[in-house]
Amino acid sequence: MPADRAAGPGRPDTTLSPPLPPEGPATRFALLGPVRVWHEERELDLGFPQQRALLALLLACAGRPVPTGEILDVLWAERPPASALNVVRRYIGNLRRLLEPGLPPRAPGRRLLRHAGGYLLAAETDEVDLLRFREQTRQARRAAATGRPGTATRHFTRALEEWRGPVAMGIPAPARAHVHFTAVQRELLDAARPAADAALLAGHADRMLPVLRRAVAQDPLDEPLHARLVLTLAACDLQAEALTTYDDLRRRLSTDLGVAPGPELKAAHARVLRQEVRRTGPGSAAAHPEPTRPRSTIPMPAALLPRPAQLPPDLPVFTGRRAELDRLTELADSGAGPGTLLIAGLAGVGKSALAVHWAHRADAGFPDGRLYVALRGSDTGARPPLDAAEALRGMLTALGVPTRRLPEGLAALSGLYRTLLAGRRVLVLLDDAAGTEQLRPLLPAAPGCLALVTSRHALPGLIAAGARPLRLDPPSPQDASELLALRIGAGRTAAEPHAVAEIVARCGRLPLALAVVAARAAGRRDFPLAAVAAELRDARGTLDAFPAVREALQGSHRLLPERGAGLLPLLPRHPGPELTAAVVAVLAGLPLRHARLELGRLADAHLLTETAPGRYVLHGLVRDFAAELAERAEHTTS
Repeated sequence: MPADRAAGPGRPDTTLSPPLPPEGPATRFALLGPVRVWHEERELDLGFPQQRALLALLLACAGRPVPTGEILDVLWAERPPASALNVVRRYIGNLRRLLEPGLPPRAPGRRLLRHAGGYLLAAETDEVDLLRFREQTRQARRAAATGRPGTATRHFTRALEEWRGPVAMGIPAPARAHVHFTAVQRELLDAARPAADAALLAGHADRMLPVLRRAVAQDPLDEPLHARLVLTLAACDLQAEALTTYDDLRRRLSTDLGVAPGPELKAAHARVLRQEVRRTGPGSAAAHPEPTRPRSTIPMPAALLPRPAQLPPDLPVFTGRRAELDRLTELADSGAGPGTLLIAGLAGVGKSALAVHWAHRADAGFPDGRLYVALRGSDTGARPPLDAAEALRGMLTALGVPTRRLPEGLAALSGLYRTLLAGRRVLVLLDDAAGTEQLRPLLPAAPGCLALVTSRHALPGLIAAGARPLRLDPPSPQDASELLALRIGAGRTAAEPHAVAEIVARCGRLPLALAVVAARAAGRRDFPLAAVAAELRDARGTLDAFPAVREALQGSHRLLPERGAGLLPLLPRHPGPELTAAVVAVLAGLPLRHARLELGRLADAHLLTETAPGRYVLHGLVRDFAAELAERAEHTTS
């Protein structure tokens, strides 16, 4: 049967697109489908599957260095061989010569660069399909947020045209299962939802139908995707297929999960039954849009506003933190007017998990809804912190304001937001804040509303304005052990209590580090926990066993002023457990006043803990990170 007929009418088309044409830049890289590279009209042979996997990883992280530890983790899902580092260096050399023919032996080249303890692929946006996808998606989301669904649809269409099959095809299956590639696949699926929304609004639903069919084939139980597929099929005059699609998913949800369809999917089904979906086509109303009306900023009555429920799912393995949960409740109840709670602490200490868990518990206190915004204050990728105006547009849309009625300008958006919250009891969870200025326009002003903020920064300006702070420290050894038991099984931890105690200690009780180790242990149930503890023991002094912790701390370090960033690598030189301004002044050759100021800044960023006035300690994993920074600086200068 010919490939273009294999899918059949009304069935998801999961066939691969033909190879990319060798047009545009001299070198083109493809990751969103089979891993391929073209150089001057010729497709390159990428060699061994593991070598291809290494290139795929560098493409997935294009624009940032990939630490060697992450490379080993992707190429060898289990324990890497003793020769792993040499193998990686050989693959890098092969890829350099492949991408830059004629490159002299041992020359670094300009494509694959040794950088920050790892490797970086240098590529322009138009050379990599993933970067083109992200740029077009960014423009599409901006257009959608400013009420231009037609423009958004054009950009989404260009973005999703880059998607040519399952991400990173052609590399070994264990490598493809790594989070770097599943996260890219998630990006594609996440873009399909707003793309469908924009296309439905613009009357071009037919453009998104193939994309949605592919998306639901990749994630067959994603209800929001299916809701949009049902609406898109109806908009394309395929009402019978829309109803069949709904019935098929309803049966699957009942059989596989024992649940009924959620509100969003039910609402889409009801709209199709009531024939409330605009048709796409030459004779449809969408082809003759109504004249543009002036935007209105008059809010709807509170009784007619929807009740947003935007909280992320609660963490299934959340445990402990009883004192902190009680303290949050106490702080929330301590003010009569609009309140702001701030949870601040070290990267990976569990701020977001605690905030989401408490917000779910506090649901009854906020009958008018819960808003959630990820502010990206310490994003380790290339994205900047979320703009306050963009955050407000998202919250206003969730509160029922049509995109076309959103006003222009930050002040007008903030004013409308606070007007809509007047007389209501709404919880606003503002996760990972960059600073006080980003937060100010997002804080509700109505009595009965509460803003719950998480940040890696102490945000003294926010506290000075009345926010009630909670500094989050690592959990107790008992809570940390319970967290490990929940993730890998209580029977397994009870059988090896000494190994559990060592794992908890070597993780510094940091929840992110414990999650990394638990994932490793859960993936190899035949490994005794004593062996896992031994691996951590062998890696002491580095973060090779905790690549996610290294990445999180890099995000915090990048946000420091230049002097504070340069001071952190010097601190492990002091052998004692505590640091003082006098000690740091000697280490860094700074005046005492400057040393005191920089220590305060590091403490505000929660890279140091002030245990008593003027006395500071480094968390064990932060000390290892600082030592790596120092080693990296020595290699750079040598």
